[in-house]
Amino acid sequence: MSRLEALQAMLKKNPTDALLLYMLGNEYFNAGQYRECVTAMERYFSLTEDEGAAYRTLAQALAKLGKISEARQAYTAGIRAAQKFEHPSMVEEYEETLKTLE
Repeated sequence: MSRLEALQAMLKKNPTDALLLYMLGNEYFNAGQYRECVTAMERYFSLTEDEGAAYRTLAQALAKLGKISEARQAYTAGIRAAQKFEHPSMVEEYEETLKTLE
């Protein structure tokens, strides 16, 4: 059983486990399954407040799908979250990425 299959199986048993959704979203991204990544991350955000890191994965997946406007929105939301949780280096990273995102 692959890591992706294992996470999917665990999530079937506990569909509201935010950490599993976060891990699944990352695994989908790593596998190049960007639509699935976006879906998993959106479910994750509906269940918990993120400190900023998950927005990077969401934004990158959206950019890979050619959804640049939505990717910009994800980075902007990530900046707000990172500011709230006092992660200045993440704020800086996302601001720099927004300057070059096309």
